[in-house]
Amino acid sequence: MAIDTLIPARTAILFFDMLNGHIKKNDPKTQARYQPVIAAASQVLQAARANQMMVAYAAANHRADNATSAHTIRDTDGRLNPIPVDQKPDLKAVLDGGTWEAAVIDELAPMPEDYVVPKYRWSAFYQTYLDLALRARKIDTIIIAGGSTDVGVASTAYSARDMDYNLVFVSDASSSPETDNHDQFMRRIFPRMGRVRTAAQVIEMLKNGAAK
Repeated sequence: MAIDTLIPARTAILFFDMLNGHIKKNDPKTQARYQPVIAAASQVLQAARANQMMVAYAAANHRADNATSAHTIRDTDGRLNPIPVDQKPDLKAVLDGGTWEAAVIDELAPMPEDYVVPKYRWSAFYQTYLDLALRARKIDTIIIAGGSTDVGVASTAYSARDMDYNLVFVSDASSSPETDNHDQFMRRIFPRMGRVRTAAQVIEMLKNGAAK
């Protein structure tokens, strides 16, 4: 396979946690950060649908009581705020499964033929049916976009690489609240795992593959 080519029939697009609760929350800074990300992701989705590609969504699906979420011992919370040694575990789920917050945003709304993959950890592969669905369709390449770059996207990418999937990271269709983390992964980590491209470049790669 040429490095500038994506064969649509062997390629899937995976949107990671592009959910209302993460993106449409009442936070102007978050909404502003995601505005160009949504635009880029929408362009890739449109190209995927035009090429009749497999479209998948990894979506957090936590119980409201947080009973299926991770309760690991760690130094900080997700925003790097130190956790006091005597602090009790937070039993409130980030997003409750089955709620509006846990639904995919309207701009990337799933179609009946798409795959909405419930997940319970950072990786979209961990104890989900994603790998089975990809292999059933003979997919060997995954285009991945969404957020957060340094959390779920990265965890999913490491899993995919260990299963020998080719990876394409859509740099402008991914995001993290920690901008320096996003930049670090796109510049120094993901290039060692796959191909880092913009949405426009991914669309051109699909055109190249469709023409073959």
